[in-house]
Amino acid sequence: MKTTFFTIAASLVLVAGLSTSTFASTKNTQTVATVLTDVSNISKIEIRGNVELYVSAGTTDQVKVYNKYYAESALVQSSKGVLRIASYTAEKLVVWVTANDLRAISAYDNAEVKSFGNLSAIDLEVNLHNNATAKLKLETYNTNVNVSDNAKIELTGTATVYNLNHNLQSSVNNNNFVAGTYNDRVTNGTTAKNENDLAGI
Repeated sequence: MKTTFFTIAASLVLVAGLSTSTFASTKNTQTVATVLTDVSNISKIEIRGNVELYVSAGTTDQVKVYNKYYAESALVQSSKGVLRIASYTAEKLVVWVTANDLRAISAYDNAEVKSFGNLSAIDLEVNLHNNATAKLKLETYNTNVNVSDNAKIELTGTATVYNLNHNLQSSVNNNNFVAGTYNDRVTNGTTAKNENDLAGI
């Protein structure tokens, strides 16, 4: 299976299948994004370090890396349906991923995940570790969320089945998330609770 590596640095960018596009920001300055076109079949995304990920659903897979962060070294790797993004510099690396069949997102360290519009999927698993955060608007059939360490998540939208696993140190805000069936499991010896047929969580 093909593995594609993209190394992003200030002086040199080597990418198999790369194009650039320019967008006007709200302050009338130009923001340039590099589109990594040789990426397909993304089913899982893993982000580590100081990365800010925007994720959306679409008919085709596409990855955009914003050039103003090219002074900060980063690594993007695509292998067997898994897109891995890592950056450990002071400024956040901003990446926008559009995926047709996304099934899992995992974030570590200080990484952030945000949905752009409704993130639609049949099955979606979200895993947050360390100090990672997520703010997601979902439209799914089955959603599994695992939040550990000091990670935080804010969920809105809907799911038919919603399974949540988290510990006492993590933060979960799902007050505006509506699910047909809700299962909440709290670790650290706390008794898990199960609630069915909720109008809202």
